[in-house]
Amino acid sequence: MRLFFRKQEYGILVYRLFLAYVFYFLARILFFFYNASVLEVHSVTEFFKLSYYGLAFDTAAILYVNLLFILLSIVPLRISTTSGYRKLLMIVYFVTNLVAYALNFVDFIYYKYNFARTTLSVLDVVKNEGNKIEMFFRFMISYWHVYVLFIVASILWVYLYKRVKLPQIEQRLSNKAYYLSSIIGFVIIGTLIVGGIRGGDFKKSTRPINLVDASKHVEKLEQADLVLNTTFAFIRTFGNNSFKKVDFDISDEEVQFYIKPIKQYTTNPATKPNIIVIITESMGREYIGAFNEDSGIPNYESYTPFLDSLAQHSLIFPNAFANGAKSIHGMSSVLSGIPSFVDAFTSSSFSNQKIQSLVSIMNDLDYDTSFFHGAPNGSMGFLGFSNILGFDHYYGMEEYGNDDDFDGSWGIWDEPFMQFMKMTLDKKTEPFFSSIFTVSSHEPFNIPEKYDGKFPKGYVDMHEPVGYTDYAFKTFFEAAKKEPWFDNTIFVITADHPNQVYYDQYNKVINRRAVPIMFYKSDGSLVGSDAKLAQQIDIYPTLMDLIGYNKPFRSWGRSLVSDDGVEPFAINHNVSQYHMLRGNYICTFDGNRATGFYDLNDKSLEHNLIANKTLEMEKVELACKAFLKDYFERIVDKKLN
Repeated sequence: MRLFFRKQEYGILVYRLFLAYVFYFLARILFFFYNASVLEVHSVTEFFKLSYYGLAFDTAAILYVNLLFILLSIVPLRISTTSGYRKLLMIVYFVTNLVAYALNFVDFIYYKYNFARTTLSVLDVVKNEGNKIEMFFRFMISYWHVYVLFIVASILWVYLYKRVKLPQIEQRLSNKAYYLSSIIGFVIIGTLIVGGIRGGDFKKSTRPINLVDASKHVEKLEQADLVLNTTFAFIRTFGNNSFKKVDFDISDEEVQFYIKPIKQYTTNPATKPNIIVIITESMGREYIGAFNEDSGIPNYESYTPFLDSLAQHSLIFPNAFANGAKSIHGMSSVLSGIPSFVDAFTSSSFSNQKIQSLVSIMNDLDYDTSFFHGAPNGSMGFLGFSNILGFDHYYGMEEYGNDDDFDGSWGIWDEPFMQFMKMTLDKKTEPFFSSIFTVSSHEPFNIPEKYDGKFPKGYVDMHEPVGYTDYAFKTFFEAAKKEPWFDNTIFVITADHPNQVYYDQYNKVINRRAVPIMFYKSDGSLVGSDAKLAQQIDIYPTLMDLIGYNKPFRSWGRSLVSDDGVEPFAINHNVSQYHMLRGNYICTFDGNRATGFYDLNDKSLEHNLIANKTLEMEKVELACKAFLKDYFERIVDKKLN
């Protein structure tokens, strides 16, 4: 009887864990429903095949979350069948499961902007926000349907949990059979837990499965995010430190050949122009017509008439890419030439070191240096990182001083804040170096009421605020060109990362990091369109080259205006894979070895050529290894200065 009763306990435990599988499958269906346009899954059969592979990741997530619940369910205690203990079990079960389960609902919406399952790094984005409560309620209003779905799913889960209960039977702890069954149960269940967390492979697996393992089961990289679940992605990045030296058999000579991390330019004479670097929130390359003239997109429409006109008098790079996926990644990539891959460099323990950057060099050259961000001071972690870089001045919402221009979500509308920057710069002694990070071209996709109807609505929510931010650029340049400092200023315009996608061309894996890079000077000395590969980390060395800075400095990027011996390339990371674009190929790299080679035009990564590996492909892989080797060594050894 005792042994039989123990079987009942184990049976109910299995049932309760099975419920978790049911609701994780439901979350996968809803995730697909919200993001079908970007997941590259085109049949029911394909969906169920990917869901089958996802069981391994669901299992790991469910076991991680339910470790305490499982332990409390199988311990041989006299009180284990009392009503009080059952209530405790239920509380533990739903507190842990529903909190973890809710993470999946975040990605119903967030995935379209990040193109990756949410990981622990999202905390780096929100931890510096002072209006978390306001943001929560705004999201609740904007995406009420997601909250409703979560509440309905939670109520149904609780109902099904309560449907099956243990009979209340008095335990006799002296019963040897009861203890024996408990010991056997511990061993079996413990073994199954270990196997489940490791991916179900006891013989071959050397570590628990990780995010990269999802890519093994897919034909297109986008599908890996359907195999994964957000709970797993969040848990498996908890406590991870991706900033570790890598053990590649790469010589210093190869690092020098492929990357040349110490740059020195002598092409141009030393000058001291003012420099303004504009990092535009979410302004993907897709939205700007000047960058799509040769894209071949049928019936393409632009939403940036001013930037299109400015581009005709600028040097533009229509084949440029972001080095990261988040705003803070963009700041470090553009201003200090330090990309972020798995984790944000700025939130790592290695960010608080002396960093040679655009800012430090401008300071050494006696420039007045300033950073503008219209959000509440400290938002996005920009204030902290700007202090590390050494800006003389930080201008945020507090310095702006007029909350009437607050957009209600992120910060001061772009048009008035850019005018504030212009008026602040008017008072500075030249030369000055200034950077602004705009805020308006971003979710929740609002524009000031006075401009309702002024800008095209377009086809996605992002198009109208893009038009507004373009107008903010127009009013800024019209005002700035009247000032004496304007003609002695180099302007750089780029973006931190793309946002909503409308055209299929930009829904391709590689193009999800496509951003504009534009250099403008009123004397017409920077004009043309260069289709070579470019990336955010190239902006820093390019400016050093343009102003004739002739001392050695650290840079993993290259000059875009002269040949410094480094072949054009771009590198970034997409949750589980590095992407290295170089020459004629794209290399996908899992951190240890190349997992694929694709023609440079195969931005969807559909045709893996690794079976016919060529010498050029090997060089692309070596370039990736050389970059990562020097990148991690300099960061870990604190040699960024």
